Amino acid sequence: MIAPFQLLLSARILFGRGEAAKAAGLAAGFSHHAFVVHGRDAARAGWLINDLQFAGVEVTAFACPKEPDLPLLEAALAAARRCGAGVVLGLGGGAAIDLAKAVAGLAPGQGAAMDHLEGVGRALPLTASPLPFIALPTTAGTGSEATKNAVIDVPEHRRKVSLRDDRMLARVAIVDPALTDGCPREVTLASGLDALTQVIEPYLCSRPNPATDALALAAIPQGAAALIRLMDGEDPAARDAMAWVSLAGGIALANAGLGAVHALAGVIGGVTGAAHGAICGTLLPFVLQANARALQPGHPALARIDEVERLLSSAFGPGRGSTALHDWSRKAGLPGLDALGLDPGDHLSIAEAARAASSMKANPAALGTEDLCAVLALAR
Repeated sequence: MIAPFQLLLSARILFGRGEAAKAAGLAAGFSHHAFVVHGRDAARAGWLINDLQFAGVEVTAFACPKEPDLPLLEAALAAARRCGAGVVLGLGGGAAIDLAKAVAGLAPGQGAAMDHLEGVGRALPLTASPLPFIALPTTAGTGSEATKNAVIDVPEHRRKVSLRDDRMLARVAIVDPALTDGCPREVTLASGLDALTQVIEPYLCSRPNPATDALALAAIPQGAAALIRLMDGEDPAARDAMAWVSLAGGIALANAGLGAVHALAGVIGGVTGAAHGAICGTLLPFVLQANARALQPGHPALARIDEVERLLSSAFGPGRGSTALHDWSRKAGLPGLDALGLDPGDHLSIAEAARAASSMKANPAALGTEDLCAVLALAR
């Protein structure tokens, strides 16, 4: 029998090369004043701003030059409220999309961001329906265009936490792989490993369903093969595949869950400021192995871990798949945790904080502080 489950999806998903050209017309259907969150380089958003203005939409642009933290969110929120924006667009990597999503969620309400942040805030539900939000990812990694949460760094607490609400799903998610063409190699590697992690953890987690299983299991080998090709050189077909894997991961994690990789990565990112995808990529092989050690013989998740190990071995080399992935990633240039700025003296506090993270709730095994410290030591 199939247990009951639900699927939360963006209201409309457009996938394919050239689909980004539809963004301005769709935004104009929501409002005549758009708030556009873009990455560090404003010039890369020029085409979208021009399209919006040509469609008769007034534009207020806001730069997201780094992974969003609370001060940046508060500044963006004030700007969006001040200009009276009626639709929010996020154009960029996961950072820009998360910031745009958070602004869309909070702008109609009257409260402060801390009222709604998990972990370090009050985690209150939103008091008003979010503004329409359109996501246009320019990297293939986070799947943020398909998720209901935005990750915000809170420097005072040295933590990355989520603002979460089912209504924060994008009104329109436009996944145009052409926007990812030419992405720098190191960004492609880190974001691609994030995408791979986000189809593996939902498949292994304690809350899978037939829909997320179908998406994730098919996407694992697709993502691995595409990432390998992209490390050898630019490849439009691989960019297309990676964009799909990222989207599939976003849908899967929003409807199933994640695990210890993301629980640890959220804490490490808050402490070091290192790129989220790079952290996930360096942790993934050792979390897979830790989960396998911690599960009792016969546990259903062990068969799933074995399947993931087999798929990784087929892609990255003979032997244990997680070990092959680790070896390949390091040869491709992925740094370890020490190089990402994590002080080994912080391992214990990182492990303790990760055990309380929301992502840990769906991990297939009950990993203790000692288990997580062992992961951190191996991922150095």
